[in-house]
Amino acid sequence: MIITPGLPDLRGAQLAEAWGSRYGAIIRLWENAWPEFIPFLDYDVEIRTVICSTNAIESLNARYRRAIKARGHFPSEQAALKCLYLVTRSLDPTGTGRARWAMRWKPTLNAFAITFGDRFPAAETY
Repeated sequence: MIITPGLPDLRGAQLAEAWGSRYGAIIRLWENAWPEFIPFLDYDVEIRTVICSTNAIESLNARYRRAIKARGHFPSEQAALKCLYLVTRSLDPTGTGRARWAMRWKPTLNAFAITFGDRFPAAETY
């Protein structure tokens, strides 16, 4: 289901009627938070998907933390960046993931380039 700004008007009464007596606090919380949630809906579906799906990002961060913890300390910033680079490369050792990545992220990159063209680096190349 795609969420639209008018959803509380359409389905909010049904939700409150069905669950309001049992979960009144949740209904009030949702109604109070809705005005803060509406700006999120201004973005394209592709951008909203990236904002909501943080599993891949958290997985990468966990691998970075594990590598840094195993190493302990670094003699220079360059050594730390090299360690993170090697961790990133180890996620796709054959290099075939780049094509899959490009196909999966192309619509999202296009949406970012259109929405944030003035802030998106080299938006004309995507």
